[in-house]
Amino acid sequence: MSGWDRLIEKVDDLIDRVNPLLPPRYEPIDWKVTRAARWHRVGRFGSLYPVKNPHEIRLQDLKGIDDQKLIVDKNIRQFVNGYPANNVLLTGSKGTGKSSLVKAMLVRYSKQGLRVIEVEKDDLHELQLIIDQIALQPYRFIIYCDDLSFSAEEGGYKALKVALDGSIATCSENILIFATSNRRHLLPELMSENLETRYVGTEVHPGETTEEKISLSERFGLWVNFDSFDQDTYLRIVEHWIGLLSNGSIVFDEGVSRLSLQWALERGSRSGRVAYHFSRDYIGSEMLNRGAKSRAKKTAK
Repeated sequence: MSGWDRLIEKVDDLIDRVNPLLPPRYEPIDWKVTRAARWHRVGRFGSLYPVKNPHEIRLQDLKGIDDQKLIVDKNIRQFVNGYPANNVLLTGSKGTGKSSLVKAMLVRYSKQGLRVIEVEKDDLHELQLIIDQIALQPYRFIIYCDDLSFSAEEGGYKALKVALDGSIATCSENILIFATSNRRHLLPELMSENLETRYVGTEVHPGETTEEKISLSERFGLWVNFDSFDQDTYLRIVEHWIGLLSNGSIVFDEGVSRLSLQWALERGSRSGRVAYHFSRDYIGSEMLNRGAKSRAKKTAK
């Protein structure tokens, strides 16, 4: 092997070693045509990547949460019109429409410049990098973290606290932070922490650990709670999805009602998500049976 060949081999080896340390190449997002994006890590580096097919859901398709829709819609209208608005914490029972409500806001207000960026909990320490990339954009951004909660050992909540209200540099006026969680206090509360509670006269003063855990939730200006659905609301949601997904070709009757309640019982929940999943399963089965019957008749002829 010549000296030149050995040099080329060493250069190739050096490139192989350096490549993992370099940030990946990506195209800047064109927010004119991109309504939603995700912060995604490749190796040691994170970047914004467009969501090519965002999940679209209309506000009118969300049933049983009328009060919550009014509160969030008003806040978003303030935001897209350039008026003061609050960061939002959506809490409550699973499957009741928390994340769907965020998606519905994007559908309703994207033409007015609303955009959504989804960030995983593990990437919250890079929140300031994301904010720096979009702060000067002429659009209104929701930075959205779904199913948010922290264990006692995790430190990602500190970055979120700073972004919400704790840094010497304020968050840009074109950015709101939305988070969904099954619990209002985003860190677990332990029985042992009650021992830190102090009593001053007739007043109860929680300990420092409890105060620290509560302080994160308090930095969201708007709290919106979602309660579990009762049976009547669940059946109303099933009826809506049966009619919508079948284009009115399948009737919601007593038999369908009974099957949907059995489906919910097996899953231990009467949530909107369970109602939607039942409707898709039932409609798919009915369409499959109708197709089989139609083919059988044609074969018989």
